[in-house]
Amino acid sequence: MDNVQELLKETNLERIEDNIFRGNSHDVGSPMVFGGQVLAQALHAAILTVPKDRIAHSFHGYFMLPGDFRKPIVYQVERIRDGGSFTTRRIVAIQNGKAIFNSSASFQLKQEGLNHQIEMPKNLTPPKDLLDDRVMAEQYAEYLPPSIKKFLSIPRPIEFRPVEIFDFFKREKLPPFRNVWMRARGKMDDDIANHHKVLAYASDYNLLSTAILPHQDEVTFPELQVASLDHAMWFHREFRADEWLLYSIDSPSTSNARGFTRGNFFTEDGILVASVVQEGLMRKKIK
Repeated sequence: MDNVQELLKETNLERIEDNIFRGNSHDVGSPMVFGGQVLAQALHAAILTVPKDRIAHSFHGYFMLPGDFRKPIVYQVERIRDGGSFTTRRIVAIQNGKAIFNSSASFQLKQEGLNHQIEMPKNLTPPKDLLDDRVMAEQYAEYLPPSIKKFLSIPRPIEFRPVEIFDFFKREKLPPFRNVWMRARGKMDDDIANHHKVLAYASDYNLLSTAILPHQDEVTFPELQVASLDHAMWFHREFRADEWLLYSIDSPSTSNARGFTRGNFFTEDGILVASVVQEGLMRKKIK
């Protein structure tokens, strides 16, 4: 899967009953379902039950069990509230008769109001002057563990160009900050719901790896068991996922085998369009 149209097709859902949908999974080089896929499909399930004039503004979810990418996932939507300005939905993803993901989403009519934002980080290298991370992975393939090499070799529908080049296998303590340019591979239509779905998918990349940076003098990425626990996302302004967005990430804290991370998405001209917060499991693998 190396373009956004394939991603939209793969994350599309089949309606099997009122408020019940079924989706398939794809292999991203991991033994379990990619969290970004579940985020995108759960959001899509909610979108399918909401009037067209309502746009997603926030999405919160908990990952409870790892999913099996070889089996379909059923999404059940509960219509919590349909108000004058806001619409609320609850979504549960089910596999093998068990809930693997629980989430809620809120949608809003377009309305006028106050407007401000934080500034985008300054003096960053633009994407045109950076290498695709897939190209970098090919350059360093001989130094990568087999599991990481497999993960990086799988074609992805999102192009990533990291600003700071980190070596996740080198024992070097680094500050918990990363900046990554990203965009969907291929052209998309103007449906904002599709752009929200693609950004939800892409938002699960690069977060927890940022939380590892201050601890690389103690443990490297391959030595850790890492998994998303919860994920929250806010859509502030309209954007296009097929145009360059800067994903500016920091990790304020790690504690109790959990890493806490935050991310902001900016357009190339500095408009803040979305924000993300995620906490994930981070602990040494048992040998």
